[in-house]
Order: sequence, then structure tokens, then C-alpha cells
Amino acid sequence: MELRRALVRAAVSRPGVLLAVSPGATRQRLAVEAELARRGWPCVSGPVEADLLVIVGDRDGEGDEGDEGDGVAGLWHGIPAPKARVRITDPERVADALERGLADLSRGEHEAHHTHCEQHEQHEQQQDSGTDPHSDHSGHDMHGGHHGHAGHDMGLVEGLPMADRADDRDGLRLDVLHVPLGPVLADWPAGLVLHLALQGDIVQEATVGPVTASRAPHPPFWDEPWLRASRGEHVSQGDAARRLCAAHLDSLGRFFAVAGWDDMAARTRFVRDRALAGAAAAELTSLVRPLIRRAQRSRTLRWLTTRLGVLPAEDARLRGVTGPALVADGDAYSRMLVWLDAVGRSAAACDVTETLDAAEVVGPRGRLDTPVPPSRALLDSLPRLLDGTEFACARIIVASLDPDLDEPTHVPAPGTVHRHG
Repeated sequence: MELRRALVRAAVSRPGVLLAVSPGATRQRLAVEAELARRGWPCVSGPVEADLLVIVGDRDGEGDEGDEGDGVAGLWHGIPAPKARVRITDPERVADALERGLADLSRGEHEAHHTHCEQHEQHEQQQDSGTDPHSDHSGHDMHGGHHGHAGHDMGLVEGLPMADRADDRDGLRLDVLHVPLGPVLADWPAGLVLHLALQGDIVQEATVGPVTASRAPHPPFWDEPWLRASRGEHVSQGDAARRLCAAHLDSLGRFFAVAGWDDMAARTRFVRDRALAGAAAAELTSLVRPLIRRAQRSRTLRWLTTRLGVLPAEDARLRGVTGPALVADGDAYSRMLVWLDAVGRSAAACDVTETLDAAEVVGPRGRLDTPVPPSRALLDSLPRLLDGTEFACARIIVASLDPDLDEPTHVPAPGTVHRHG
């Protein structure tokens, strides 16, 4: 029992954090990730590994913490006790919110241990009296009560939908499994939902779910400098370069993490945070150069990502893609190289004080003066890129485009941007 208490105390002192991020909450997410890195608290990929659920931003259709929507409620119920949750809407109050969550988690650990001791004492008393209810296992689920019904639930097996049947690409009759991805996944665009039809491990069909977040009046965080300049505000070229550098580092961090290169992802996010904290161009350049060199020289990364999600420039142009994905004119690996090149150039330009040209309304993901937001074009391109790929490769393809769902949920002020021509 003492060993168990020590293990639980260790987990509470360094809790595993599961992030549930809403579209429009990029600024808050970045503040949370920077604070978690400072504390050394790990982000986890699913509820089973989590101790603390951090809900970032205002989730559409959800009330206060006691009245979450189905997605967050499902995450919360999947986290084993002791557990706690907090909601963060103010990037300036992140540390306070995490301290509150840690305190709640500590109280929950104490209560869970107290309950465990009571149950243990009751069990010993029942054994002594010969009335142990667990001595007769007839009708009792040997694998755990909350999992025992899964195999008998019509249409569900272990929480996943049962397979239908359909012809595969060779005309054979194979099982089809319909699998949703998102909206809450580690290293995943906030709010994105993909519906995949799988035969074996091959994606037969992919559709992008609607963006369900409320329309946001404030500009997308990554596009903010260019949108401000388009409204006639003074924005320096260095400020825009700094935001571009951080945006691409954010995308690269997600890309490396999905590819399984966790150390590189952590290093990349550290440099992203230094860029957002106002580090000078000389410091940023010294930080990004080894990252760029290491990524470019990695044979494993190239082998993993080459020929995935090939998007020729001609197809990209037809679909309205205007950013790095258009410039790359190729696969996931090519898109990563474009990001790396942009990071190097923008890091060196972070101290430039000249005014940003208001006519250059080009954010990290493409032109902002078109009727369709750049990330909307990326979302529209996803189904074709995923069709026929292996399931394990789907997340790499998504990460190589990294659509920002802050953009489709933004309501621009009348008369701003949209100077398509």
C-alpha cells in the first residue's frame, strides 16, 4: 500500500496533461504549452494516461465545467481517478489555473486513497466473517465492470463501431470500419474532425467534418500581423517575420511529433516559445540553424514522409491553395522543407523595424485577401490526399498541411482584406 501511495504522489506532482483545445484558442494553447514545458508536466495522447484535463478556450455549445459537451465529457469519463480538470480562457492566468488543477488533483488523490483504505478494511472484515461478495464470481465481469458490456453493445466493440462490408479496390468483399479522428487529439489541429472509412489499414474514403466552433470576431492569432496591417495599423516587418517563424515552428513541432520524433518536437517548440517571447534575431538564428540542419539530414524522417500526400502545384492552385503547400509542389517531406526554409529566413528578419507592406497580405498558410481562407483550401484538399493511403500515414499528411481552424471561424470586419484580384 505504501508503494502505491508513493506512486500516486509522484503522478500528482508531475501530472499527465490532456489538452482539449477549441478553434480560436491558439493564443491560450501556446501559453499553456509554454507553462507546461516550464514545469516539466508531460502532455499525454489520451485519457487513460491523463491526470489533469485542461480545456482551452470556449467550446461551442458547452457550459461551465460541470456541463461539458459530449466530446469533453467523454474525455473526462475516460480519465481514471484521481483526476482534475480546469478551463483556461485567459492566457495571462494559465499558471493560476494549473495550480488550481494541481490542488484539486491532490485533494482527489487523498480522497481516492481514503476510499481505497475503507474498501480494503471492509474487504478484510468480510473475509473474516466469511461473507466476501467476491468469493463467488458467477455473473461478475472478470475483466472490469466498465468494459464488460462493450462486446455485447449492438454496433460497438470496445467503443469502436463494428465493420460493414464493401468492395475494396480489387473488387474483393472486405470489412469497412468507420473511424472518426478528432476533434481532440494530441498534435492535431484544434477542432478538426475527419471521418475515415477503412478497409484493413487503407483509407477508402475521407471526409472533413464541419467546423462546429462559434464564429470568432477576433483575428486568427497566426494571421494577426498581416490583418492588422491591412486595416492600416503600423506593423513592422520584424513583427510579421517573428509571427511567421513561430507559426512554422509550431507546425513543425506537430509534424515531428506525429512522425515519432519527440525530442525534435520538444526542441522545436522551445524555439517557438523563444520567438514568441521576443528573442533577438541573433539568438533565434543560432537556435533554428541546428534544427534545420538536423531535420534536413534525417534519413529516417525522409523515408517516413516522402511520397505521402502528394499535392502538385497545379492541383493546389485549382483548389485555392496559396501558401507553403503550393510552393512545395509535392509531398509531406517537401512541405516540411518549405517550412524549414521559411523559418531560417524569418528568424533572421525578426529585428527589422521597417513597416510591413499592407499589400502583402500573406500569412503562414497563404493569402488572406481571397474569398476563401487559406486553411479552408487546405481542408478541401485533405480528402483526396488521404484517399488510398495507409491509416498510419493519415496523421502525417494532416500535420504536413496543418490547417488552422481559427481561420474558417473568423468573421472579418466589413471592408477589411478580401481584395481578391
